[in-house]
Amino acid sequence: MILEFMRDDHRACDHLYTDAENALSAKKIDEGKQLFGEFYRATNHHFDREERELFIAFEKRTGMTGGPTQMMRYEHQQLRSLLESMQKALEDNRINDFFGIGESMMIMLQQHNMKEEQMLYPMIDRTLEGDAEMMVQTLKEMRE
Repeated sequence: MILEFMRDDHRACDHLYTDAENALSAKKIDEGKQLFGEFYRATNHHFDREERELFIAFEKRTGMTGGPTQMMRYEHQQLRSLLESMQKALEDNRINDFFGIGESMMIMLQQHNMKEEQMLYPMIDRTLEGDAEMMVQTLKEMRE
């Protein structure tokens, strides 16, 4: 249940990034900047959902505050830093820099998402059991 919801959110973010890249490649700079802004907000919102609700619920149930959730938070920090650099590159119209940083960001993000989808989300689903549906509802209701 959590796996499906969060995986779908990963995919939605991925599509926004692809749209932004495509627009920028086609020299539609304003559209690309707008689409990247949507990706930036959606990705940070996704991270917030995990850090403010999902990981905390998992940690409370398991007593595990290190391990997988700690590693995911660390990766979120790294990804946020890359997103900030990409945003700055766009603001300065350094499109080639944006793409260069974006390549690193996407590799890291894909690896990060795979770890969550293959390991962490299934663990959280098992841990939360009957409360997983309520958690998904909480995640849906979280504002950006």
